[in-house]
Amino acid sequence: MMSAAEYLLPYDFSPLTILAYVLVLGFYAYGLFGMPESERPGGGRIFVFCLGVLLCYAVMQTRFDYYSQYMFFVHRGQHLILHHLGPILIALSNPLPVMQHLYRQIPKALRPYLAPVGWIYRVLQQPALASFLFFGLIYLWLWPPIHFDAMLSRDLYWVMNWSMLLDGLLFWWLIFDPRSPITTNALGYGKRMLCLAVVAIPQMILGAIIVFSRGMVYDVYEVCGRAWPMPPETDQLLGGLLTWIPPAMMSILGILIILRRAMRDDVNRPTHARAKEVTQ
Repeated sequence: MMSAAEYLLPYDFSPLTILAYVLVLGFYAYGLFGMPESERPGGGRIFVFCLGVLLCYAVMQTRFDYYSQYMFFVHRGQHLILHHLGPILIALSNPLPVMQHLYRQIPKALRPYLAPVGWIYRVLQQPALASFLFFGLIYLWLWPPIHFDAMLSRDLYWVMNWSMLLDGLLFWWLIFDPRSPITTNALGYGKRMLCLAVVAIPQMILGAIIVFSRGMVYDVYEVCGRAWPMPPETDQLLGGLLTWIPPAMMSILGILIILRRAMRDDVNRPTHARAKEVTQ
């Protein structure tokens, strides 16, 4: 039996991964304490942000990562957190004011060097490309030959997990961008809901294919052995369900959140219009 502390220790220690999470939380804390109290986000938003970050850390740098490498359904749960739940929580916490404050702390002489990053970000945030990458990466890493290699190669395994996390952050930030499309150039609410519907369908199809497959689709878990004495069919069935149902539910939840924002903005539209007229 392992103690709780042993479960929290990294299975595959990655100094760069730990450094990345420490820097994210450190910069977030630095930005928070440097902001005027009137502009600082509330405790609820801070908690949601930290929860999203810590959930992603937990599935990458605790004993959970061991089970992810030796059980298919746990692996699907890992990617569900990295690609969906964690980024959703981070995006909903609206870290934009903190990010803007941190950006203002960067010396003006260094800001031009960030221009390529901004260009890449704008390209990746094109709705069609962002949607394609979102479900395309799931298909890529679950393509049996690629999945086999990724689960046996340490470097490719880390590339897979980090690509899922970064893509999830980009996509869900595009969807839950707190800026209103009425007063900014943010993506319109209708297009956001369309993106959520577009990415849900391929995930549902892939999950259904895995669930209803008669043979073993991912034999790498037979080669390496499973962490628990679970029938291979059950492991694959649970993994297929996790690929099918929770992502579809999260898309529906996202559509409801965006719909609520759209209705709220529609009620406040006269106010926005008057403010715009005054500024012009």
